[in-house]
Amino acid sequence: MALQPLTVKELAQKILAGEEVFLLDIRKEEDYSDWAIQGRNVRSLNVPYKQLENGVEDVKEQLPEDKNIYVVCAKGISSQKAVTMLEEAGVQNITHLEGGMTAWSEHLEPMKIGDLSNGGELYQFIRIGKGCLSYMVIANGEAAVVDAVRMIDTYKQFASEKGVEIKYVLDTHLHADHISGGKTLADQTDAAYYFPPKDDEGLTFDYKKMEDGAEVTVGNAVNIDAFYSPGHTSGSTSFIVDQTYLMTGDILFVESIGRPDLAGKAEDWVDDLRETLYERYQNVEQDLIVLPAHFGKMEEINEDGTVHAKLKELYQKNDRLNVQDEQEFKHLVTDNLPPQPNSHEEIRKTNMGQKNPDEDERREMEVGPNRCAV
Repeated sequence: MALQPLTVKELAQKILAGEEVFLLDIRKEEDYSDWAIQGRNVRSLNVPYKQLENGVEDVKEQLPEDKNIYVVCAKGISSQKAVTMLEEAGVQNITHLEGGMTAWSEHLEPMKIGDLSNGGELYQFIRIGKGCLSYMVIANGEAAVVDAVRMIDTYKQFASEKGVEIKYVLDTHLHADHISGGKTLADQTDAAYYFPPKDDEGLTFDYKKMEDGAEVTVGNAVNIDAFYSPGHTSGSTSFIVDQTYLMTGDILFVESIGRPDLAGKAEDWVDDLRETLYERYQNVEQDLIVLPAHFGKMEEINEDGTVHAKLKELYQKNDRLNVQDEQEFKHLVTDNLPPQPNSHEEIRKTNMGQKNPDEDERREMEVGPNRCAV
């Protein structure tokens, strides 16, 4: 019996659960090298579609006979043709990934982080194909969403399933690697939208200022406190949730630190970055659990499928938090910047409301891996 097509949700759940997965990626070699599906127990083979058209026998010999094979392409179209070719050559247990890498990029998987005061709950939404992390704080029938991506229907559906109303939407900073869904989500749910004013480089819409010391209370039960932490951007602001969690935005990740150059100001902002990492964060409770807005490597995902670590543990194991010489730190940051995210300047303008691309254009602007870390 032929395998049913694999959905991106099913694939995400397999990877987060640590299951063994075999992928045949038929995109061009350069596309595969730049951005591919990864996981602790994911094996993948890249054979471009054009090569398959020239004959599948050599490829057939490289495929496992004892595992399901999932064929991946850009949009889930060519992969169906590849499955047919391989089935005609006698390959069994093979099917395609519905929607391909486009759908993979857009999937959000909600994972529970933990319980909060007064019956509250905290959820992390893993955009596994892009490395983006967003959050929902729930308490007494209300919800706050932090660093929402543009696939806002996921948050609305999840809130509905939980029987809560989205009352607050917050962004930690002006995002440059992906299109924020924050303002749109707030508009569609009649929620209050909070944004750090020092990142207002020409926003075309109104917002509530989320400045250092500001506080949002969800369901009259769970506090979200703003903690100014510049360096990735001039306005980057962390959120301390329920005196237990530290949402660091793109300043601090589990295995790396944020880059200060996405507005072209690496030399100007690197000092702020160091001050936040080496002074500001040192002055908060070290047992706080860090919840970043991105992850860079699949190794950062814990066994339970979530991404988090205690702040004190990061100071012990994250090498970039242990460079005592200031000049050495500056060189470490400015000399090791990865390529800029695709369309980062267009994304910044979109997130400020200065541009309004259509859905296909937004999707195209986000193609590729996360590149927020040093």
